[in-house]
Amino acid sequence: METPLIEFQKVSKRFGNQVILNEADLRIYRGEVTTVIGKSGVGKSVLLKHIIGLMEPDSGQILFEGHPVSKMTKQERKSLKRKFSYMFQNTALFDSMTVYENIALPLKETTRLEDKEVRRRVLDMMERVDLHDIEYKYPSQLSGGMKKRVALARALVTDPDTVLFDEPTTGLDPIRKNAVHSMISDYQRRFGFTGIVVSHEIPDVFYISQRVAMLQNGRIVFQGSPGEIDQVSDPEVRAFVHGLEAPHDGLTGMGTRLQGEHRFDEEMGRLQRHGTAFSVLLFTLDDLDEINEKAGYHTGQSVVRAFADALKVRVRISDLCCRYGVNKIIAVLPETGRDQARQACARLAAEISAEKLLDVDPYPECRFSVYAGFAEARADEPLEQVLIRAESRKNVLYDFQVSPMEES
Repeated sequence: METPLIEFQKVSKRFGNQVILNEADLRIYRGEVTTVIGKSGVGKSVLLKHIIGLMEPDSGQILFEGHPVSKMTKQERKSLKRKFSYMFQNTALFDSMTVYENIALPLKETTRLEDKEVRRRVLDMMERVDLHDIEYKYPSQLSGGMKKRVALARALVTDPDTVLFDEPTTGLDPIRKNAVHSMISDYQRRFGFTGIVVSHEIPDVFYISQRVAMLQNGRIVFQGSPGEIDQVSDPEVRAFVHGLEAPHDGLTGMGTRLQGEHRFDEEMGRLQRHGTAFSVLLFTLDDLDEINEKAGYHTGQSVVRAFADALKVRVRISDLCCRYGVNKIIAVLPETGRDQARQACARLAAEISAEKLLDVDPYPECRFSVYAGFAEARADEPLEQVLIRAESRKNVLYDFQVSPMEES
């Protein structure tokens, strides 16, 4: 069995008579994004501060790669802390420093890089988080959303092994919220850092998470994948997760992933009872990484929203569209066989391929493709297997070749 990168073993912490952590057990694995969820005030931020070493447990122990942190030497702990970076909930920017100086601070404190190299890294990071022409501004001159992105740039500029994000998207609009999520996911995928996120943004944050841990009454009451938490039987866990889930996906205005899965189950029941055929379409926005890199993450999420808007007005009222991942949308089509699903894909390809999806064209070299796969569901077949068939090259894939940056 794989050794966790970080492991809590019966960790307890109290402040006065208030018990915050009560023999909490937690496992975090290298190279994954783990999201910690739970009600406000249950101790999620306290848990993060134990991970980074800002707090120590009253009892129990924390292990790093199987070694108890409490038994490490002072130098070993110092070296361990250098592997972490932290994005605080309130951004913790220094008001007396410019944006550039705030982002450059960890490089100046933890490295011996020359000023020229520090500047190159800072400006490159600012470009990646869509921060343009504000390097000489001060935090008091920025909007709340822009402060979040400055804090994110500062957390990532040292290329840390592990990044802790404490409510990184609180107060942001849906596009900027998902832009932050997209960037966390993009950087984690490209550089392989371990991400630990505290968030209330359900289900949006699940799209970028490999594991979810729920903290309740001082203990971790669930650890597993986002798919597993949807299936958990514990009534308190279900009530919390489903209670926070919005009636619609904030970015696209479509259904949520959970709603799509429920609709799939309903149609599967009709297929099994009455033989009523249904199909699933899978849309994959294939080149978002290029748009994120050349035009910024905000533009990338604007493309996702624009494509969703174009799709919503072209499906039947009986069809259910839902966001299924960072760059995936599915549509469940009742009373639709394979041939009808193929016709639907062809029609959508013809109608959307020439549509201009953005009003602003700052990067004419950017293009992206939307691949539409389809599959007719089979009795007793799980949704994931249907999606595998829909995505398979064995099915016809329609390349929309939509350019968001050119006039049609």
